[in-house]
Amino acid sequence: MIAIIDYGMGNLRSVQKACQYVGCDAVVTSDAEKIKSADRLILPGVGAARDAIENLKKKELWQLILDQAAAGKPLLGICLGMQLLFDKSLENGENECLGLVGGQVVPFETELRVPHIGWNDLSFKDSPIFAGLPENPYVFFVHSYHAAYVAEENIIATSNYGYEFTAAVQNGNVFGTQFHPEKSGELGVSIIKNFGGLKL
Repeated sequence: MIAIIDYGMGNLRSVQKACQYVGCDAVVTSDAEKIKSADRLILPGVGAARDAIENLKKKELWQLILDQAAAGKPLLGICLGMQLLFDKSLENGENECLGLVGGQVVPFETELRVPHIGWNDLSFKDSPIFAGLPENPYVFFVHSYHAAYVAEENIIATSNYGYEFTAAVQNGNVFGTQFHPEKSGELGVSIIKNFGGLKL
C-alpha cells in the first residue's frame, strides 16, 4: 500500500486517482500508524515551503517521514514535496528542509515567465522510476523554484526553462520529481506505477 501523506497542502486526490489508475492501492492519510504500515510513501505538495514545513511539524509528520526514510521505505516527493527533500529552501526566507537529498531550492532567474507552467521534455538517466519510458518524454510542471547545488549522482533527470534545471532526484530509497507525474498523462502515471512496484 502507498500512503499519500496529507498535511493540508497538495493535490492529494489526483495523486490517489493516478495510483489507483495503475493498480496501486493508495490511501490519503495523516495517521502515523497507517504511514508506518504502508509499503511506500508519497509526499505531494502545492504551495509555499514554509507553510508546508509548519503543517508537517504541527501534524507530527516531520520526524515520522525522516524515520521512515531512514528505515529504507521508498519515498517519492512530488513538486513542493520534492523541494522539501533538500537541505533548505530559499522561498520567502531560508527554511530548513528534511535534508534527505543534498542541495537547496532557489528561485528561477530567467527572463521567461515565472511560474514555469506547462509541458517540457525530460532528459533522464537510468533509474527504476523511469523504466520503460521513451527518450525525452514530455511532463507537466508548475513551479517558481527549483533545486540547485545537487550532487551529480543524485540527479536522475533534467529539463530546461531558460537554462537547465534539476527535474528529478534519487538518493537510495528517496525519489523526487519537480514535475507532476499525476498530471503528465500515460507517461506520468507509468512513473507512479514504477514507484509502486519498486524493489530496492
